[in-house]
Amino acid sequence: MNYQIQNAVVIGSGTMGAALAAHFANAGVPVTLLDIVPKDAPAGDKAARDKIVTEGWDRCLKAKPANLMSSDLTTLVKLGNLEDDFGAVAEADWVLAAIVENLKVKQDLMKRIDDVRKPAGIVSTNTSGIPVKDIADGRSKEFKQHFLGTHFFNPPRYLKLLEIIPIPETSKEVIDFVGYFGEQRLGKGVVLCKDTPNFIGNRVAFGTGVFALAYILKNGYSVDEVDLITGPLMGRPKTATFRLIDLVGVDVWEHVGRNLAPLVRHDKLAVKYLEADAPMDLIGRMVERGWLGNKTKVGFYKEVPVDGKKEFWPLDLGSMQHVAPTKPRFESVGKARDVTELGERLKILLTENDKAAQLAQALTYQSFQYVSTLLPEIADSPKPIDDAVRWGFQHELGPFETWDMLGVAETVKQMKAAGYAPAKWVEAMLKSGAETFYQYTRGEKTGVYDVARQKYVKLKQPEGLIVLKGKKVISRNAGATLFDIGEDVALVEFHTKMNTLDDDIFKLVTEALDRVEKDFAGLVIGNQAENFSAGANLFMVVVAAQQGMWDTLDGAVRKLQNLNMRMRYLSKPVVVAPAGLALGGGCEVVMHAARVVAAAETYIGLVELAAGVIPAGAGTKEMLRRIVNPAMKTDNAEVLLHLQRAFLQMGQAKVATSAEEARQMNILGAGDRVVMNRAQLLTEAKREALHMSACGYHPPAPELIYAAGRDMLGALRVGAFMFEEGRYISEHDAYIAGKLAYVMCGGDLTQPGWVSEQYFLDLEREAFLSLCGEEKTQARMWSILQTGKPLRN
Repeated sequence: MNYQIQNAVVIGSGTMGAALAAHFANAGVPVTLLDIVPKDAPAGDKAARDKIVTEGWDRCLKAKPANLMSSDLTTLVKLGNLEDDFGAVAEADWVLAAIVENLKVKQDLMKRIDDVRKPAGIVSTNTSGIPVKDIADGRSKEFKQHFLGTHFFNPPRYLKLLEIIPIPETSKEVIDFVGYFGEQRLGKGVVLCKDTPNFIGNRVAFGTGVFALAYILKNGYSVDEVDLITGPLMGRPKTATFRLIDLVGVDVWEHVGRNLAPLVRHDKLAVKYLEADAPMDLIGRMVERGWLGNKTKVGFYKEVPVDGKKEFWPLDLGSMQHVAPTKPRFESVGKARDVTELGERLKILLTENDKAAQLAQALTYQSFQYVSTLLPEIADSPKPIDDAVRWGFQHELGPFETWDMLGVAETVKQMKAAGYAPAKWVEAMLKSGAETFYQYTRGEKTGVYDVARQKYVKLKQPEGLIVLKGKKVISRNAGATLFDIGEDVALVEFHTKMNTLDDDIFKLVTEALDRVEKDFAGLVIGNQAENFSAGANLFMVVVAAQQGMWDTLDGAVRKLQNLNMRMRYLSKPVVVAPAGLALGGGCEVVMHAARVVAAAETYIGLVELAAGVIPAGAGTKEMLRRIVNPAMKTDNAEVLLHLQRAFLQMGQAKVATSAEEARQMNILGAGDRVVMNRAQLLTEAKREALHMSACGYHPPAPELIYAAGRDMLGALRVGAFMFEEGRYISEHDAYIAGKLAYVMCGGDLTQPGWVSEQYFLDLEREAFLSLCGEEKTQARMWSILQTGKPLRN
């Protein structure tokens, strides 16, 4: 039987259920969100009967960060209740229950679904602890064949992990399809799990987390000390330890921990700390006081207003009072902080002996010990555990990957010396001659040690997946690399810091365009780093400006303009594949592609005004072409509203918070594609380049741009003046806005008309250079470089 998901139903409009409905909408799937009818709701009053689901959805829409990728997607979501609208379940291709963690309630709901489910309808339960097989107990054979656990991590838009937990009766075809749909449409990293307590992600998290909490309390660490050490320094997200518990919810932490303990009596390492008095007492007291974390604005951190600004005060674990934050300093942290490679940072922390290093050592060695004891109970090999930790908790590497990087045999000696001996199979593996948990070929993992089989098994490589590390290098310099990625497609990868644009990148892209015109079917510009490009090299710009190197600056701006225009009119398709940050000049590169294939989580915008200048790499011209031109091709159209829209978007340095929102802002076009799974971005970009080539691609004809002239220039300047008078913007903001308005209107033209793209490029460049000469602009640039924050001077 072939499966498809043309519509879905999510039952339960709590934090997770509503966010799951939003994520189905993000994937373009029409979804109905259902919840119970309030006990006091009168018959026939639909609004009253939908009150619970409506309130849940409203909370979802107001949540920060946003669950929906675009406000346009709300039309894909319908709301209803479990009495009047249960018929939606009978029509659904996938019914996902995200309701209270109560076995009887879940079983009762499954019975109702079983009675109406259509033959090919897939049913799943989003549970984190209850055995999935128990939830399906008593259901029909056909139901069980189409039933499985699907444990999404919250918030599902941002956390990649999806644990799939089949029961013995689940059809292999259903398992494979849900895995495929999860990866391709929902953008997930799928881990197939055994039906064991808390599955993989939460089992590892709580087995290591409860140890960490006990160790921290026993050894007198403060909240801000711990979060300094256990964040990016150790390859973990900025939420570190205590910010993570606040994010998850202190009450959720307590609930999961209490439920897990009786289910894992055999897990001596976990139970010892799950039932330890000190951490249980601390968490219990916080729950009693209503200190539940982010949702109550007080937990291990408390939001405190100070001089009109928000500060987050950490909890003193001794006095149970929130105190002003400090800046802890440790010698080992100072040595490790600026080291780029995670392995080298950890090696420093594991060899030093101050308080910070001791915490890093305990947490690292205990995590290695603990995960080793979980095999083969929760997984047969290290890979599912590593995937779950990376995707579910945003660690740079999983524990076994980190262990490999540090050296397995040497680390085992250190673990034993520190009192954290690994499971016996690890030493047996080493004695057999296997020195690492993974097999590697040219730095890529090709095999993994299977504990049950006691040998390496080959890792399946997704068909067609592009990994740049193994691709043929055509040319390279300090700023970028040109690859041959096969099938007559070339690829340019930037690799400066934050992929900022510099002369090396300009040279390499120019070479790439030359080669592609002669030897390739198309070009992709993209990478597998965290961000596409943070824009121009601001340090180079401000230093050149302060030293009066105007010819150098003028040349750099011309290069970016010329490069973007050449890409736009190249005879072969140039596909740009952004992900993460694509700001300023990076955004301008994206907008000059023949086609954009963007990761869903792309944060893109023309932010130059925050640095005291205007978009000058053809960005201002391009926003006029995209927003103003289409409107002015209609007879008797009024230009002001469209000019204002583009003016405010650039003037306020707006950044789209997703690729879909970028489409709303006209940064992406209707024909550009959005890819949910970041790992498949370059693969899809290559496919798009080949498709365009095969369809006989040719570049667009040069386009004239509408210049609105001095009347509209006056209107925009009046708008900026009113903002300044209302103290919404500073005097320098207004000055920059005036420069932007001048460029956007084509200068002080007496009559509106259509002019060449080059006309606007010259205006952009002149305005940019003049603003670089302003002291206040230079101060803004230095503020961004030194603090990462714009200066409102």
